[in-house]
Formats: sequence, structure tokens, C-alpha cells
Amino acid sequence: MLDSQTILIASALLLLLLAWKFRRLLVFFWHKGVLQFMKDFMSGMSKEERILDWVKQHAVVGDPQSVVDAMDVYSRQKEWSMHVGDIKGVIVDKVMEEVKPQILLELGTYCGYSAVRMAHLLPPGGHLFTIEFNESFATIAQQVIEVAGLRDKISILKGPSQEIIPQLKKKYEINSVDMVFLDHWKSRYLPDTKLLEENGIIRKGTVLLADNVICPGAPDFLEYVRNSKRYECTTYPVENIRVNDALEKAVFLG
Repeated sequence: MLDSQTILIASALLLLLLAWKFRRLLVFFWHKGVLQFMKDFMSGMSKEERILDWVKQHAVVGDPQSVVDAMDVYSRQKEWSMHVGDIKGVIVDKVMEEVKPQILLELGTYCGYSAVRMAHLLPPGGHLFTIEFNESFATIAQQVIEVAGLRDKISILKGPSQEIIPQLKKKYEINSVDMVFLDHWKSRYLPDTKLLEENGIIRKGTVLLADNVICPGAPDFLEYVRNSKRYECTTYPVENIRVNDALEKAVFLG
């Protein structure tokens, strides 16, 4: 029978092994949870308000690239931010250049980083519609978009995606879209994809580009699109100092 000291040592070793195995996630939650709480308390502002304040101080009004650059610098030098970022952004840019969407739908606006990044690459006459459930995020994103000078190219649709998607045709006169960027609640990736299908918002050739399919992860979405004959999929793996992740491109074949 093992004595208490042996059990204690074994438990400690097991905890160390688990901590090492999941070290990237631990770093992620340290930045997302503990450090953010401390900064919110000390600054009297939310992280999103601090991002907006930084953009207003460091970006050039009317210059979308300067807004993107300012937000990237903030994320690298100040505190981690919940946007696609410069590493994944290169992949997003590549897909944008391939698709050249006239009508682009984004699910999850947050502070407007990806909306600005993608709208800046839209062809002449192109428009981006972005759905955001959180009212405060939408308000901040609208100000970021105005600093970028893109208010005529980006429309924020406020409300839950599951309520707005069925209204896209009648209320917002969006018959179909060329591309969808999914970057909202991961549990909504699959239900909203099915809603887009059912409501005829995606058509043959529409490209779905989904972020964070590995971390936090959207396993049901991946299983659905990868095993469906209606989609042709490409995975873009991404590694950084915090977590390993990937973007998934799924072309709807009709």
C-alpha cells in the first residue's frame, strides 16, 4: 500500500506533466483571465475600450492599414486581443484575393479588426456585412471602422446570428454572399452554416472561412464540412507561442 508521501509526489509529478502538456492553453488563460482582470481594474476601462483608445491615438484617420497595424501592435506589446491578428491575417488576405467577394458576411465583429482588414481588400463596389451580438463590442467596432474611413463599405448588423441570418434576404436585401468569415461563438459555427444553407444565403462557389477551428475548436463544424460532398475543404494550420490553431476554408459546391 502506498504511503501518503509517495501519493503526494506522484500527484505533483502528474500535475507538472499536465501543466507541460497544456502549457499553451495555460498561458492563453493567464493572459485572457488574470491579466485582463487586473488591467480592467487598474485602468477603469474594458480591454475593448483600451483597444479603441489606442487606435484613436496611433492610427491615421482614413487609413485602414494603419488601423490594422495599430491593433496588431497593441496585441503584441500591450495585451492579447481576440482578433484574427497579423499571422492568421495573411491567410485571410490570401483567401480574400482568391475569392474577390462583392458581398462578404462576417459572423462575429468584436472590435472590427477583421472587418477593416477584409473590407480594405474588397473590390470596387464590394460590401461587408458583419453580425455582432454584443452591443458594446458593436459600438466600439463602429468607431474603429469610422477611424479607418470604411463606414460606407461595412454594415454592422446587431443581434444574435441565429435571428439575423433568416432575415438577411427580406430585411437586409442580401440574396446571397460570395464569402463568409466565421469568427464568433464556436458552438454556432455548425448551426449557422446550416442556417445559411437553409435560407439560401450561400450558393455554389461561396467560400466559408472559419477561424479557431482547433483552439478553442469547432469539431462538429469540421466533421460536417469535411465529410459532406457539398463542400471542398482546405486546412490552414497556424502555430504561435500560445496555441496551435487552424483556419478552415470550405467551398460550397451546391
